[in-house]
Amino acid sequence: MRSLKIERKARNNPRAKTLRHAARAAREMSGVQPGSARRRKKSGWLGGITARIGVLLARPILALGAGLVLLALIAALLVSGMAGRAAHGVGNAVSGAVADAGFGVYEIRITGNRRVPTSTIFAALGLKPGQSIFFIDLPGARARIMALDWIASADVVRRYPDTVTVAVVEKRPFALWQTPDDQVAVVERAGGIITTQGVENFAKLPKLVGVGAPEAASDLVDAAMTHRAVSARIAAYERISKRRWNLILNDGVVVKLPETGWLKELDALERLIVDNGILERDVTEIDLRSPTQYFFVLKSGEKKDVQRGKET
Repeated sequence: MRSLKIERKARNNPRAKTLRHAARAAREMSGVQPGSARRRKKSGWLGGITARIGVLLARPILALGAGLVLLALIAALLVSGMAGRAAHGVGNAVSGAVADAGFGVYEIRITGNRRVPTSTIFAALGLKPGQSIFFIDLPGARARIMALDWIASADVVRRYPDTVTVAVVEKRPFALWQTPDDQVAVVERAGGIITTQGVENFAKLPKLVGVGAPEAASDLVDAAMTHRAVSARIAAYERISKRRWNLILNDGVVVKLPETGWLKELDALERLIVDNGILERDVTEIDLRSPTQYFFVLKSGEKKDVQRGKET
């Protein structure tokens, strides 16, 4: 687990200021007696408002006109953006007050990342130091982390009063795929592309070629790995017309597998390599698609066929 701690910044205490103002107001009002001029002034002010409200109630048309004017004023404020800026200012003030109360984000804990740098996940979170923990956009933060190349899943959780935890699961690389535009990509077992960056770090992964190869390769790659002589010589798996496979061996020999029943042909190829030393001969192509015969192409261009069960 990696934990990032953010230094807390001291803020002015608005509560202390409020208490000082309240005390001063109490001292100034202590000399005011009931029935004094100040009290009569306040009463007169309230009386004026009451009188105006009474006039509006007595004249419905006048009240309607005043309401329309008020609505027009509110609409003008919204169009001009003043209301939006005011609401934003209120939101910032509330967020600051909540942070001052001890609910600001001051620690971020990140777990599960091995290939993705912690700093990259922190940047994707988009959090500001000390911002209110209540005002975090958790779905937005999770979506930004999920958009990173290597992230398969992510959970972003608040831990009151001041901590955010991020738990990620990274994608598992399965093979390298040469795309139709000659790029090389790291792909998952299900076929999804993970990244085209840093592929040189995955040189030991199986190599796939051809359209549709990543989505169909897992069964063949797993089966080939159980055949020691075959797997030791495979340089790449080539998908042909999204229907069948060729095996490209490390000495350039091409082995053609049938569309179905290729598992049995891997057994046959293992025998040809181990028992018959076929790769020690001058062959450039081995065709295993016929159920009754093997077909070979020699380096001279000559083609030969051998009945199955009679190979030497």
